[in-house]
Amino acid sequence: MRKMLLLSAAFVALALGAPAQAELKFKPGEDPRFNWANYEELKKVDLKGETLSIFGPWRGEDEGLIRTVLDYFSEATGAEVKYSSSENYEQQIVIDTQAGSPPNIAVLPQPGLIQDLASKGLLTPLGDDTANWIKDNYGAGQSWVDLGTFKDKDGKPGFFAFPYKADVKSLVWYSPDNFEEADYEVPKTQEELAELEKQIIADGGTPWCIGLGSGGATGWPATDWVEDIMLRTQTPETYDKWVKNEIPFNDPAVVNAIDIFGKIATDDKMVDGGAKAVAATDFRDSPKGLFSVPPKCYLHHQASFIPTFFPEGTEIGQDADFFYFPAYAAKPDLGTPVLGAGTLAMITKDSKSARAFIEFLKMPLAHEIWMAQGGFVTPFKSVNKDAYASDALKKQGEILAEASTFRFDGSDLMPGKIGAGAFWTGMIDLVGGKSAQDVATDIQKSWDAIK
Repeated sequence: MRKMLLLSAAFVALALGAPAQAELKFKPGEDPRFNWANYEELKKVDLKGETLSIFGPWRGEDEGLIRTVLDYFSEATGAEVKYSSSENYEQQIVIDTQAGSPPNIAVLPQPGLIQDLASKGLLTPLGDDTANWIKDNYGAGQSWVDLGTFKDKDGKPGFFAFPYKADVKSLVWYSPDNFEEADYEVPKTQEELAELEKQIIADGGTPWCIGLGSGGATGWPATDWVEDIMLRTQTPETYDKWVKNEIPFNDPAVVNAIDIFGKIATDDKMVDGGAKAVAATDFRDSPKGLFSVPPKCYLHHQASFIPTFFPEGTEIGQDADFFYFPAYAAKPDLGTPVLGAGTLAMITKDSKSARAFIEFLKMPLAHEIWMAQGGFVTPFKSVNKDAYASDALKKQGEILAEASTFRFDGSDLMPGKIGAGAFWTGMIDLVGGKSAQDVATDIQKSWDAIK
């Protein structure tokens, strides 16, 4: 009986064809959304007998999605790809690298942690050729090169981290129906946005819904506001100096950005529920005012993830949509900056397969497979934008591809006691009535205390 079962299984396997091929999410050559020429090129890379270990932050649904991408690399090259993650992946990668048992490839969303690894000599440089490729092929390419550049154990800067999968924060959400009914148009500049705010108030409405509540992390949504404003009022270089504490938090440039946000968040006419509701409202509940009848607000500033907390059944592009948080027409030299986050891939154990994997990430196909399934945007200009799973993701991808500057979330680049501590609490003090100058000075005192 056992032999018969084994024979039956063998016949089924033969009937189905090669198992690996059958597991590919999209059959090579059939779907015109994908750059299948990349797959044919990848097949020329012989990695049979090689094992490629990859450690990353993706778990749950995202793990399933990255595995569909890795399947193409494995099938084409013959390499055995082993992906793993951990609930405490930040600590785990430190343990593994210091113990001398790192994966070939590590993927992390924390530049600070990557710098720690680079400064200990635990990363392999990706080289100037790869850095130049990023500069030429990504929207705001130099920004991404800078993001992937870290100092090695000798203090020498090098390109160590390849950006793959980005998140967009510079978004304002709204209801197209509400805009149509009120005859409002999407603003293209900060000046037009200010005029829209005045018009909404004149019409008896409230421009913004803002909620800073997030349990122990209360205050963090305001940091995104301040960072976005910094990028629209100051040069990228000033932003970089700020997040590195090369200019103090109470520098006039930073105080100005904090004050601009404060004047919105503490104006009872500008925000739903008035100033007192800003800190008390959970960020997950704050967009609900967009969908009230009549609307409690018309605008909501938040990153690309926020639709998760929209009312059930909300259709993006119809019931809700977004526009790019615009730049100032009066500051054309600052271009079109984008605030966001993302993951970066690095070689933590050099090998032929690890090098080949970085080359794979330069192929549109490595992006398009995930793009087509949702939850993925990229600044890579050569991808087929029609591969995006939705118009909303396509629009976010276009925002990234057309950006003049990209900057990583500033609070995530700061020491934890500041970016995930004093900055958060300072924003609560701000909406509670403390001046921008005093808030900024208090945050700087906290930073000085950890030197």
